[in-house]
Amino acid sequence: MGESERFARLRRILALDADRDCEEIFRLLAEHEFPWDIGKALEFALFRTYAVPAVGRLLDRTGEFVRCPQRRYDDTTLLLYEIFHSGPSGARGREALARLNAIHGRYRISNADHLYTLSTFVVTPTRWLDRYGWRRLHPHEVRALTNTMRRMGEGMGITGIPEDHAGFVRLFDDYERDHFGFHPGGRRVAEATLALFASWYPRPLRPAVVRAARCAMEPHLLAAFGFPEPAPLGRALVDRALRTRAALVRLGPVRPDSRPAAPVPLSYPDGYRIGDLGPASSRRTRREGGRTGREHPDQCRAGPQ
Repeated sequence: MGESERFARLRRILALDADRDCEEIFRLLAEHEFPWDIGKALEFALFRTYAVPAVGRLLDRTGEFVRCPQRRYDDTTLLLYEIFHSGPSGARGREALARLNAIHGRYRISNADHLYTLSTFVVTPTRWLDRYGWRRLHPHEVRALTNTMRRMGEGMGITGIPEDHAGFVRLFDDYERDHFGFHPGGRRVAEATLALFASWYPRPLRPAVVRAARCAMEPHLLAAFGFPEPAPLGRALVDRALRTRAALVRLGPVRPDSRPAAPVPLSYPDGYRIGDLGPASSRRTRREGGRTGREHPDQCRAGPQ
């Protein structure tokens, strides 16, 4: 495959407007150019929020991430997918945003914590792709990604949203420096999430998956969970493995337009409705987002063992 074919989608992206067409650009990035990388980056983005004691304590108190980690993971992934795939102004995007706001509205979450979480969706993917993407993001793409997240934040009613990527970087770094800290609840949620990630692999590989995930975390994130610092060799091996993967992806086939990446939710083998996502206690039983139906049972569904 020639360089011209590999970079054809980048040329298409650069022909779009990073402000007006930001959601279309983000779909091309997340569903075609970098689906695995952006997915992993967003997993780590959400993981980072557990290191904020107020957030870790709240998530631990609900018990959802410890009791039903696969279900809560799928709910979060699907809501974000609907928002990004349809756009915050699209019909399903608006419904997913309303659902997300209904879930968050049950808790006292500060605007500052919402802002930090939004910043992780901007900074974590761009830093991940700078290091482990098969190519680096063009500034045009960084602007489009930033604008997409700004639109989501506006739909969530967040105030004080930075105007550009540099502003998000400052907010992200300052917030982590000032607010990261150990809380036993945050550690429990982090351990449950790592166990979930490991559960997707054969049992003999699970300890190695957990170790690899920790090797991808910065020292201040590890310290916030009370996790030990990995051996330098372990960090080097994970870094090399991710860089090698990027080189192989660059040499591999381009994902066709007809095959966009989409989540495969283990908790919903028969499909889902947006109104069914999230804890049962945050749902309305009669009508939500233009849909009518019975209350969906909130049992946990186990992933592969």
